Amino acid sequence: MKPVIFGLSGPVLTPDERAFFAAVEPAGYILFKRNIVDREQLRALTDSLRDLAGRDDLAILIDQEGGRVARMQPPEWPVFPAGPAFDALYEIAPMSAIQAMRANGEALGLMLAEVGITVDCAPLLDVAQPDTTEAIACRAYGREPMRVAALGRAMLEGLAAAGIVGVVKHMPGHGRALVDSHHLLPTVTASDAELEVDLAPFRTLATAPMGMTSHIVFEAWDAERPATLSPVVIEDIIRGRIGFDGLLMTDDIDMKALSGTAGQKAAGAIAAGCDLVLDCWARMDEMVEIAGLLGEIAPRSRERLDRAMASVRPGSGDMAKLVAKRDALLALV
Repeated sequence: MKPVIFGLSGPVLTPDERAFFAAVEPAGYILFKRNIVDREQLRALTDSLRDLAGRDDLAILIDQEGGRVARMQPPEWPVFPAGPAFDALYEIAPMSAIQAMRANGEALGLMLAEVGITVDCAPLLDVAQPDTTEAIACRAYGREPMRVAALGRAMLEGLAAAGIVGVVKHMPGHGRALVDSHHLLPTVTASDAELEVDLAPFRTLATAPMGMTSHIVFEAWDAERPATLSPVVIEDIIRGRIGFDGLLMTDDIDMKALSGTAGQKAAGAIAAGCDLVLDCWARMDEMVEIAGLLGEIAPRSRERLDRAMASVRPGSGDMAKLVAKRDALLALV
């Protein structure tokens, strides 16, 4: 097994993809809007991926946070609210906000489980600042670490109740970024002491099954390399001070915050201490390069992957009732 999660080019596996994936055996796959038509098609696609891998516990990921980050969209699937809706409710009724988020997470998880998806790249634990880039601000759970952690825990619990693995992101924190790392490399100049605010939600939820790195330079820790490529940030901060021992994947290595070829970035991330590389865009030449430069998944990383995926099981909740409960609580604002 190669320590990489690959994207797919369309709504069905192409013959080239099928042959390549069978030979390489990636650790998992990630789905986007281009891969999705309707329930029947999506379930057939995820079943084909499991059949190809020969594993029922295959990691099949999606970014389905709610708000603008939603790959499964109407009219086939309902709209889910983004983080700020729960932040606003927490302002006046914290326990109601936590209940609403837990119901939201379980309903979302049931929707994913129905079509064979096993991992959701949520919750977002980035602590927002007054000048946080809009790419994060429109999704964040708030500006207070305790609030972000409480809502993040509720999301993880809701997803788990539906049998879905959550991914905390973007470690060790994206809230101080002033530019979008999809396009530029953010540099954070905050001091080590100031960055304790950013670490706090991740430390509170350090037992989460999976986490995702941020493509950000933190001058206080490593002024030369973004977190994804920094052994200092990964080992000393994420594994050390946060205490995270779950599966650590990169954010998409195609993002413009990172430089170099796809294979160079992938190899650098694994060398720095990431367990898996996330490569989203299904460009065959880049996937071939990545596979050629990565060895087999490390035993410790495989153990983390297996541990995370062991929690996947059928949920039994009622999606309609969960959505109604969430919406009634959010209507308190």
